[in-house]
Amino acid sequence: MFEMTALDLTNQVMIQNIIDNKTKPRGALGILEKLAKQLALITGSEKINLNRPTMLVFAGDHGIAEEGISIAPSEVTQQMVINFLNGGAAINCFCQVNEINLEVIDAGMLVPVSHPALTILSLGRGTNNFVNSPAMTIESVNKGILLGAEVVYQHVNSGSNVYGFGEMGIGNTSSAAALMSAITGIPAEECVGRGTGVTDEVYQKKVSLIKKALNKHRQSLRDVKQILAALGGFEIVQMVGGMLAAAECQCVILVDGFISSVAALAACQIEPQAKEYMVFCHQSEEQGHCQLLAFMQVKPLLNLDLRLGEGTGAALAFPLLKAAESFYNDMASFESAGVDSV
Repeated sequence: MFEMTALDLTNQVMIQNIIDNKTKPRGALGILEKLAKQLALITGSEKINLNRPTMLVFAGDHGIAEEGISIAPSEVTQQMVINFLNGGAAINCFCQVNEINLEVIDAGMLVPVSHPALTILSLGRGTNNFVNSPAMTIESVNKGILLGAEVVYQHVNSGSNVYGFGEMGIGNTSSAAALMSAITGIPAEECVGRGTGVTDEVYQKKVSLIKKALNKHRQSLRDVKQILAALGGFEIVQMVGGMLAAAECQCVILVDGFISSVAALAACQIEPQAKEYMVFCHQSEEQGHCQLLAFMQVKPLLNLDLRLGEGTGAALAFPLLKAAESFYNDMASFESAGVDSV
């Protein structure tokens, strides 16, 4: 489905020499140096070029929300999408201040929204309750991956090479936790978190329902697409497709929090080389996210105790990519500055 290319490491020694010869002790810029090397490998070895950063926020509803496992009803998905479109959400603020283009996509909301700025790629009016039946069909998974990819291809044609992935959907931390457990084999208790902040009683109910769902679908959890069909969300499968398309086009992928990271996990199960194009932006407050980052053997740029979603952590991390771009491109070398190397 995707023609993935591994990062070309031919120039990695040259790139490392460029970084090491800047007017600083070797390694003094810490994680920024590793980030600059990754960006240089992705976008160009002599100069890093981050062009037209774009945040894609996919919205979808989840059948499991009918079980009362969130502090908010499903109607809030539609209400927040309207808020995005009106410019009133955190992601709007962070995209605006960092000059990131924002596109909001209806991947499968219960109640549609009519707005000229909303991209409609709906796979249905919310998923099925995966406690009782598969969340969606394999056909929906495949279609969702292609739809998410198409969004990225359109922006690539407009010159964008940096993509953040955010989401909105009441109940989607339950879907993400179930997916994480099914893919990684980590027990559900260690994957399930409190989402937007549920009580102890609701949390225990959430764990119980996800364990029940994992047991019900255990015969179907043999490959990642079957897992997505059994337990996934419409917005999650479209994020998977978008990430795979971004990697295929050798673009930078900004992975947000827990749900976005689960989509990244699924994308890497389909095409392992996609991971080379991913920048993991922050560690969220969701319990399973720390475990997931460890499983994927990645270190996030930030830890701000966020638990909002929407792509907010990715937008907040983007200035660090710009800083890495700036020092790599513009910082003097010891030779050009006439400074003795240290």
